[in-house]
Amino acid sequence: MFKRFKTKKVDGDWLNTNFPCMMACPAHTNAGRYVGLIAEGRFEEAYRFARDPNPLASICGRVCAHPCETACRRGEIDKPISIRALKRFLTESYGPESKRPIDVNTGRQQPKLPFKVAVVGGGPVGLSAAHDLALMGYAVTIFEAAPVAGGMLYLGIPEYRLPRSVVEAQVREILETGDIILKLNHAAGRDFMVSDLRRQGFDAVLIAVGAHRSRDLSIPGVDLDGVHKGIDFLLNVNLGYKFTIGKKVVVIGGGNVAMDVARSAAREVVKRHVAGVEDVEPSTENVNAVATREMVDISLSALRLGAREVDIVCLERRNEMPAALEEIEEAEAEGIIMYPGLGPKRVVGKDGRVIGLETLKTKWVFDENKRFNPTFHEGSESVLECDTIIMAIGQAPRLDFLKPEDKVEISPRGLIGVNPQTLMTSATGIFAGGDCVFGPRLIIDSVADGKRAAIGIDEHLRGRKHPEPIIEVEVMKRHAMPLDYLDILRQPIPMLPLERRTGVTEVEVGYDAQSAMEEAQRCLHCWVNTIFEGCEEDGTSCILCGGCVDVCPENCLELVSLDRIEFTPDTVDAIRAEQECFGVELNEVAADELGVVTGSAMLKDETRCIRCGLCAMRCPVGTITMESYNLLPAEPTGLISVEAIDAGVRPKAPDAGAPK
Repeated sequence: MFKRFKTKKVDGDWLNTNFPCMMACPAHTNAGRYVGLIAEGRFEEAYRFARDPNPLASICGRVCAHPCETACRRGEIDKPISIRALKRFLTESYGPESKRPIDVNTGRQQPKLPFKVAVVGGGPVGLSAAHDLALMGYAVTIFEAAPVAGGMLYLGIPEYRLPRSVVEAQVREILETGDIILKLNHAAGRDFMVSDLRRQGFDAVLIAVGAHRSRDLSIPGVDLDGVHKGIDFLLNVNLGYKFTIGKKVVVIGGGNVAMDVARSAAREVVKRHVAGVEDVEPSTENVNAVATREMVDISLSALRLGAREVDIVCLERRNEMPAALEEIEEAEAEGIIMYPGLGPKRVVGKDGRVIGLETLKTKWVFDENKRFNPTFHEGSESVLECDTIIMAIGQAPRLDFLKPEDKVEISPRGLIGVNPQTLMTSATGIFAGGDCVFGPRLIIDSVADGKRAAIGIDEHLRGRKHPEPIIEVEVMKRHAMPLDYLDILRQPIPMLPLERRTGVTEVEVGYDAQSAMEEAQRCLHCWVNTIFEGCEEDGTSCILCGGCVDVCPENCLELVSLDRIEFTPDTVDAIRAEQECFGVELNEVAADELGVVTGSAMLKDETRCIRCGLCAMRCPVGTITMESYNLLPAEPTGLISVEAIDAGVRPKAPDAGAPK
């Protein structure tokens, strides 16, 4: 049905634009591939594609913010594919939480290395890095301050969104990957110092402590009884500790409140480059996404703890709220009352306890320079009665365990400075990633950080380079999309009825096999593309019949004469530099001949193509083919063998934080 090639030249930038879901995923999960396999009913194979790059696939199947769905091209037609829910369908069938778990790491384990790596923090960054390092042959010890592993996955996300059994199963699977030791109740600064780890013989250290400290809100009355910080509230609830809550709760939240706090240490963008180390500004989008999810989680958790009424106060108006629309609607469906467009002025108290929150109406949130600078209407004060206030205004890391002798640079924002390519800090052999480096971010970003840190540590210790993936091309004999795939509507994700949403019962139910296959059939197969190749020897050269143009249902093909196309000097230079990649498209026309030779060209609008394959079927001479692309991991280069390491050979360590 197809021929595979690993030597065919393909322009990487062009290919990336045709993998929007995969390129949007920080861990580069090939979502299109596993969605396509689900549509064919090949569930086990699909699970392997979903799990292979992501050691936290079962968790991401439930709580990932799914940037892949935002990038999904199907969303430009109607609605994007429910990629996250489809991943959950696969992990419930074959993940570590299922009855028939599949070990995807069989045969991937590399020979054991004489190196030890310490990971400070057992959250998504630390778990992801430990998983990949163990597969490479490293001995890894994870030091976790809490009595449970998982970081904010366990401590910050309510169980009705992410069951503890799923987190525990995923952690068990990672610990079984290789030589990994987990030490719970081991806090940096209390039970050990970073310098202690170096003296204990660890060859590299990864700092992945997350951001478990709630930020403060500087308004009068925040020290009254009944005022709580959001992270403290979630930590107590999720660890099962008793937490007394009132009957009328107000949650102060909103992503831009958190963004203001996160950036208050440096109003201007400050970037310092010391030995290749950068102070990276936190992503506005990520900070907003994390803060608003925290706001909703706290509100719904308060209801489940027995509050009669829970109100949310945020600066933004309803249409400006950074929370996703489905999150707002989900909260309102469960009884949360929104008060958008209000800013907190002071906490009102009586006899040392909170009795209300005084607010002001927001005039605007951003000034004319698009900077966060909320302004309020004078004389618009009003008071919301309440007996409990929870401030969901963001998170910050605790880094007081880092001492001057560790030589780890801390940025003006109170974050760890790293080389963004290797994640090495200003101290040789000490790496860092996740929220303590980049500010609050998505779970999948943390997974990607862990994988990137593992590569950086491996390159540092073994002196080898991890190259870009190999592009595998499949030339397909036949390509057909599911019947009426453009008419299939997005399948709603089954949810628990409102009357059954109590306690820790999981709210989302998930797809069954039939609905998963139907949803997956909506995929546009972006990894497949139309190629106008042809071959004179085979008699498949284009005869300019225009049949492909006529049959294209999206009008994305156009046959034009070359004199209608302008080839700018930059375009010619780019083609000249990569002539081998453009040999097919230009039919062996040299870059310098463009704009001189006469002839015709077929122009294709890639953004409109729906991969129907009708043009290939219509072509009378077989000039048009459908090609499928897959990315395969490449073997690291410059490898120092285990035998050489055992014999005492060590690679020359690069400068701290120096770009590779």
